[in-house]
Parts: sequence; structure tokens; C-alpha cells
Amino acid sequence: MVEHWSPKPGVGRSSRSSRAKNKLTMRIFAYIQESYKELIHKVTWPSWEELQSSAILVMVATLIIALIIAAMDLGFKNIMGTIYSWFY
Repeated sequence: MVEHWSPKPGVGRSSRSSRAKNKLTMRIFAYIQESYKELIHKVTWPSWEELQSSAILVMVATLIIALIIAAMDLGFKNIMGTIYSWFY
């Protein structure tokens, strides 16, 4: 069967762009639906206690890394200050 495409918008059958938009809309809807099903049925959510212990672990690790970077920054500042003082 051959479809006739009219050059005038809104004349004849549905245009290719409206079918493409409809297909895209259906794909987006299917994606959202599948994502929702996965979040509800397949994802294992942590308990409140696990969440708290993980959050504390992340905060402690962040503090330790921040202190290490601060010590390195101060060390390099002092080293570079000493090197610069030799030349100026």
C-alpha cells in the first residue's frame, strides 16, 4: 500500500512527524514506567541504621582527606616559600 503525503499540513493522513513524536512519547513513557518498576521491585534500599552508619563513614573519610590535603598545602607553601626566599 502506498501512502499519499500531502504538501499542505493537516491535509490527508497523519504526517510522519506526528507519528515520530508519538513513537518518542511512547518510548519515554515506557522508560519511566520501567524505571518506576525497577525502583519499587528490584532496588534494595538500606535500613535507617545502615544509612546512618554509611553517612558517618563518609563524613569521617571526608574530614580525614580534607586534613591530609590541608597538611600537604601548608607543606608545599612552606617549601615554596623557602625556595622563593633563596632567589629574591
